[in-house]
Amino acid sequence: MAMLLDTEHLTKDYGSVRALDDLNLQIGRGEIFGLLGPNGSGKSTTLRLLLGFLRPTRGRATIGGHDCWHDSVAARRLVAYLPGELRLYENLTGRQLLRFLAGLRGQELGEDCDRLAKRFDIDLRRPIAALSSGMKRKLALMQVLLPQAPLIIMDEPTNTLDPTMRDELLEQLLAVKARGQTVLFSSHVLQEVERVCDRIAILAKGRLVHLQTMSELRQSRVAHVRFARPAQAPPPEIVIQEQRDSQMTLLCHGDPQPLLRWLANQAVTDLQIEPVGLGAIYSRFHAGEEKP
Repeated sequence: MAMLLDTEHLTKDYGSVRALDDLNLQIGRGEIFGLLGPNGSGKSTTLRLLLGFLRPTRGRATIGGHDCWHDSVAARRLVAYLPGELRLYENLTGRQLLRFLAGLRGQELGEDCDRLAKRFDIDLRRPIAALSSGMKRKLALMQVLLPQAPLIIMDEPTNTLDPTMRDELLEQLLAVKARGQTVLFSSHVLQEVERVCDRIAILAKGRLVHLQTMSELRQSRVAHVRFARPAQAPPPEIVIQEQRDSQMTLLCHGDPQPLLRWLANQAVTDLQIEPVGLGAIYSRFHAGEEKP
């Protein structure tokens, strides 16, 4: 996979506080990548460094080969950005805003604008000042989806959206991926990340602590088993996570057949098998903290 975004030892200090510490990350073209971590983990600092809003203390980041600080204008030409907190020109209508932003890129609004407005159920003739927070979020989403930029960076994109519109946005992100565009977004809803992301990174106190391919995670299962009598040792591909009296928690990666064959030869009185899920991975690094 060709890389679009690359960071090398990317570090940012605020005085004596290190907000981001030695981040090495590569994101490929046509990939949906999720950035996770609680407040203060370094997510926002990472995005601001990539957008050239902050100067790194050490290291570098590039988008399409352009340095995000020293060649920031060229790097940002490849990016469409959705901030977490919106600041829109509220004296304009929705269509006027989209036309203005398209003009900054040397583009014109085409048929995709009306098609997407219909999908998002938004009236572009209305003044932005008269829109609800959810409608403003839809308009902001349109301005990052319409340009078909090589890289879309989104900070908490589903904030204020109702469940139906969240589903619509996730479908649009999958369509973006199918066109070969890349998406990098942070989210506080792990189920959304699980649904659309190809890979995720978990940050903790400014450091990258976990990098996960979602296809591998989707193939992993955890089994909670109760036995009528002591069980035999499971095969080596089955990991015992916890064992207490007659109960055992097992982890299985990939093909579940070895687990099922082993269980068939044990005196099982109760069994529950479920996907590992991203929540279990996240809690390993942020147990007791707020979700990202």
